[in-house]
Amino acid sequence: MISGSIVALVTPMHADGAIDWQRLDELVEWHIASGTNGLVPVGTTGESATLDIKEHCDIVKRVVERVRGRIPVIAGTGANATKEAIELTQAAKDAGADACLLVTPYYNKPTQEGLFRHYQAIAEAVDLPQILYNVPGRTACDLLPETVARLAEIDEVIGIKEATGNIDRTLQILELCRTPIKVFSGDDETAVELMIAGASGTISVTANVAPAEMARICRLLHEGRIDEARELDQRLLGLHQNLFLESNPIPVKWALREMGRINQGIRLPLTELSPQYHHAVRDALRQAGVLN
Repeated sequence: MISGSIVALVTPMHADGAIDWQRLDELVEWHIASGTNGLVPVGTTGESATLDIKEHCDIVKRVVERVRGRIPVIAGTGANATKEAIELTQAAKDAGADACLLVTPYYNKPTQEGLFRHYQAIAEAVDLPQILYNVPGRTACDLLPETVARLAEIDEVIGIKEATGNIDRTLQILELCRTPIKVFSGDDETAVELMIAGASGTISVTANVAPAEMARICRLLHEGRIDEARELDQRLLGLHQNLFLESNPIPVKWALREMGRINQGIRLPLTELSPQYHHAVRDALRQAGVLN
């Protein structure tokens, strides 16, 4: 079952931009030991836009092999060309991924009918559970609840990562879908309230640096201990906010390097975190209790 705290995994790199496979293995083991409920390799946080197709597929395969079935692996396979998304999804299935995460096509701004046909085509081509991903702030494309309800009728569509941070949007999706669908938060700052409203979990950037804490929040909510979950979440508020001071994953990769979890490495056109934000991110890590 896919639920709880799911990490939108960064892709560790060396200073020259080459993938750091050893650090990737170490991150996978750390997250599993920390109680993480699932991993999303090569999503947008994993810099999928700057990886070539072979790198993309190799990372999914490496993570699946390292996880060895201990937790679900949800491969990022979204693209703004339907044919490419099908190819990436098929490769993820061949690698043994448990599901795929499909961001809405970016830049070309399809209609709602175009979005429906895009996901329908992927489902018809590849028998792999799909989690839709709606993040209009990054894609200039909004997957509306009515379209989600249509897509929920497709067997392969099992959920949606909703990153608008809008609680009412989540409630509307849950109400409109005649076929039950899982909703996952894609906005760390509102994730707790979204789960209280009925979401099944969170696909989180913050969980990259605070995996045990995010996993505990999800467990507390599952047990109905809402006040305790909110109290712990308040300690992570600085991370929820400051890990987005510059475009994701710039701040979270800097934070992981500060924690000694990865080396310096990010691909253009993304750059290292601006020095003016170092203090704020470092303070947020200390407030969360993940950095001394």
